Amino acid sequence: MEKFGLCSRLLAVHISRIPVRTHFKIYLSLMCLGVSCWLASAADSTNDLGARIGSLEENLRQQHLRVVRQLNELDWFQRLADVGIMDKVRFTGPPPARVGSMPAVAGSNDVIISAMTFLPKSVSRSKKLPLIVFAHGEIHGNVVADEEIHVVREMLEQGYAVIAPDYRGSSGYGREFERLIDYGGLEIADVHAARDFMLERYARIDHRRVGIVGWSHGGLIALMTACEHPRDYQAVYAGVPVSDLVERIRILGPGYERMFAAPFHIGKTVAEAPDEYRQRSPAHHASKLRSPLLIHANTSDVDVQLSEVQQLITALNEAHKTFEHRLYTNAPGGHYFNRLDTSLALESRREIWRFLARHLRPPKPVK
Repeated sequence: MEKFGLCSRLLAVHISRIPVRTHFKIYLSLMCLGVSCWLASAADSTNDLGARIGSLEENLRQQHLRVVRQLNELDWFQRLADVGIMDKVRFTGPPPARVGSMPAVAGSNDVIISAMTFLPKSVSRSKKLPLIVFAHGEIHGNVVADEEIHVVREMLEQGYAVIAPDYRGSSGYGREFERLIDYGGLEIADVHAARDFMLERYARIDHRRVGIVGWSHGGLIALMTACEHPRDYQAVYAGVPVSDLVERIRILGPGYERMFAAPFHIGKTVAEAPDEYRQRSPAHHASKLRSPLLIHANTSDVDVQLSEVQQLITALNEAHKTFEHRLYTNAPGGHYFNRLDTSLALESRREIWRFLARHLRPPKPVK
């Protein structure tokens, strides 16, 4: 209505100069203009209300994720207190991949990374410890107690120190941190910074006995980190690893691709930037691998399907790399088959621990 009042006042200045016979036409025009202005104002109000509701929903979502993360961390600390000494730490990774137009003071915009650390209680403080960097799975995920606490427990029981970083893009740290995601890019730098943090903080950790482990997206990160830093990891385990984004998107389709094409993500589709997607895929870095590697995959996995992992295996073979792999046939549990509590999952994990023990020599290896 304010818009209608302004229009009326502007026209009133000139109304006396207009012939009387046109006054009625002006009146009708003003009425139409008033209705138009009112409709526009109502639309603006509706749009504003919609934006406010959207903002409120996003704020509630972020608060929910923060509470879930905090409860999850409490679960870790309570359930592993008998075998581990735990801490929540913070360190820095590189500045964001995408920055604004204003130059930043050196070091001021480094991304702050949080991580959980675990030291085994059963090993004498005088003994050197091997380290496992545990890269969590899931895009915008974090280390989930219900899915992975038994895995970390088994690591601690063998005498490994463990760090589990919530690299950029992880959930539970707010919208801004979530949108810092740099899939297959600076995520890798954050995870490698976790390794460096542990070596700097704990003199009892042996820098010559460092492994990196991950499932799914964490498997991608484990592979990419070892390829980018081939001298720094003495063993790598990749469980059902995301291996080739081009093949993955071909399988999972346009709906999955839209997540990557978001402006704060990769920002383009595979058709628009195929090389960018390959650059973020372990299969296209196979020639850089120097670390001993074990890969597990499952034919009944509908998330990371076998044809995707085969891209990685083929690339490693073509690069003449020596590595170990096992492809399970229809193992119960699909994508989670060896993170369960079944006898098959336990035996599969024992295979992982025996592989890691050959290269990292933990104090209490699995038989």
